[in-house]
Amino acid sequence: MSAAATATIPPQAAQANDAALSEALEAAHISPPKQQQENGSAELEDGEIREDENGEGDEGDDGVKTVFDDASKFNVKHPLYSTWTLFFDSPQSKLLPKTPSSTPATPQVAHGGWMEDIRKVVAFDSVEEFWGLYNNIIPPSQLPGKANYYLFKDGIMPAWEDPKNKNGGKWSIQVPKEKSKGAIDKMWLYTMLAAIGETFETPLPSPDDKEPPTPTQSDLVTGVIVSSRPAFYRISIWTREAPEVTAPETDALMSRILTIGRHFKVSVLGYQLDQKLVTGGFQTEIMFESHANSEKKGNKQKIQI
Repeated sequence: MSAAATATIPPQAAQANDAALSEALEAAHISPPKQQQENGSAELEDGEIREDENGEGDEGDDGVKTVFDDASKFNVKHPLYSTWTLFFDSPQSKLLPKTPSSTPATPQVAHGGWMEDIRKVVAFDSVEEFWGLYNNIIPPSQLPGKANYYLFKDGIMPAWEDPKNKNGGKWSIQVPKEKSKGAIDKMWLYTMLAAIGETFETPLPSPDDKEPPTPTQSDLVTGVIVSSRPAFYRISIWTREAPEVTAPETDALMSRILTIGRHFKVSVLGYQLDQKLVTGGFQTEIMFESHANSEKKGNKQKIQI
């Protein structure tokens, strides 16, 4: 089956994704132009905050400010389709005192074990807040071994035990650390942008083959993870559902999972669809595996693109 077309996503998500990608790919560290109404006053964009007559909160400066103009006093926001939460853990996390605010355990996820070492960094729901966060955290290339960033939709924990993850799986790619330090930061950034922009999402199949697919989103992707290990980096995309490995490509769920993997490989990571990635060392192809299958020992069935 050929690569699926770009998924249809809600206008709000498309707006957020376009804004995020333009900031990243064009490095546009400038404010958007101020549009004038007939009376000469500034026309506010969605999410923009109008300054008061004294310019309070902007030290008297006129104009629209993005997070790049002023990281603490920007006055325009592009809302995301979903709220996202960034979590972090590392060997040093075990040395920090446990506090109610830093421990992310919920009633749906069992307390104890490795989950107690995960720290919630912050939740955000706009492009500007994402960039404010991204510009103030350590990039993956500088993380110590055994450290992880987890970016998940609000209310979903980065654990298999979470009800929204337990029946799902993950697309993953692993790259050698010594050869990827110059690329891993961009790979992770583009993965996050695709996630918060909802471009991994795919239309639900139409109940009637005579009608086109509905654009309704199913939130198939629950989160993305980057892991730093002594010899390699790994990026994963988690989904709330996982198809049977033997399901045909025409199966509705299999088709949607394959669309996510192909988008990840081509549009996010920049590889050719038919490109072989394994060249030795710790490099892997892009593989999908259900969480249930990951717990099994021995030969494991995976989907590869």
